[in-house]
Amino acid sequence: MEVARTIEDARLAVRRARQAGRSVHLVPTMGALHEGHMSLIRAARAPGRFVAVSIFVNPTQFGPGEDLEKYPRPVEADLALCRSAGVDLVFMPSPEQMYPEGFATSVHVAGLTDGLCGPHRPGHFDGVATVVTKLFNIIQPDTAYFGQKDAQQAAVIRRMTEDLNLPIEIVVCPTVRERDGLALSSRNVYLSPGARRQAVCLSEALRLGERMIRAGQTDSAKVIEAMRTHITSAGPCSIDYVEIVDPRTLRPVSRLAGPCMLAVAVRIEGTRLIDNVVVE
Repeated sequence: MEVARTIEDARLAVRRARQAGRSVHLVPTMGALHEGHMSLIRAARAPGRFVAVSIFVNPTQFGPGEDLEKYPRPVEADLALCRSAGVDLVFMPSPEQMYPEGFATSVHVAGLTDGLCGPHRPGHFDGVATVVTKLFNIIQPDTAYFGQKDAQQAAVIRRMTEDLNLPIEIVVCPTVRERDGLALSSRNVYLSPGARRQAVCLSEALRLGERMIRAGQTDSAKVIEAMRTHITSAGPCSIDYVEIVDPRTLRPVSRLAGPCMLAVAVRIEGTRLIDNVVVE
């Protein structure tokens, strides 16, 4: 496994892989790898493929007062996991590599960023779209892999890729969960034991909403009310949103007559957790 800390070294490694006749597949991450990331790496791996993992805590997607400084960075553990998973290249640039002095460009995806996490994290998706565009240009993968837990992020990246005519296939893999249903997240390490137990209310609320829809409930307001009640009854928290949206446009739907996505964002003891489920 090769570790590249500069853009030039990463491009050289990819160029050698191309010359050897291998296709290139990218898993972008911010590190603090867990089983969710490993599932993306496994999805990327196949004979003849060159698998690259980027590890970069991207400062432009963190807002004022967010957890940029304390975001977990277990570098050696992450490298060990990548090595054990058969990753070919880990790209670990510094902020100065990605954003040199004078950097003045950003990528904005309109519409899809207007709701859900957008209003609660101003500028977040511009930071995501910008850094992913840069990673795509540096690695030039055939395929890039993202998780369904970050459904809005995946939708933004897919839209950006299509709009900018980038020749990259976007693959979205299922959310990986703990045995009790909690979606895996690098931020779960912030949770105290009590908050960790309480956090299961997110996936429980999603399952409750799904059951109501499958039982014939078509009024999204009633489903949302039941989900909010379940979350608040689990303990002290701050709800950013509980919404039901069209899974393609991410616009709220009031009458449930087709596929929909139930999405929640909740702060428990200051830790912001998100989750979602698509109901066909």
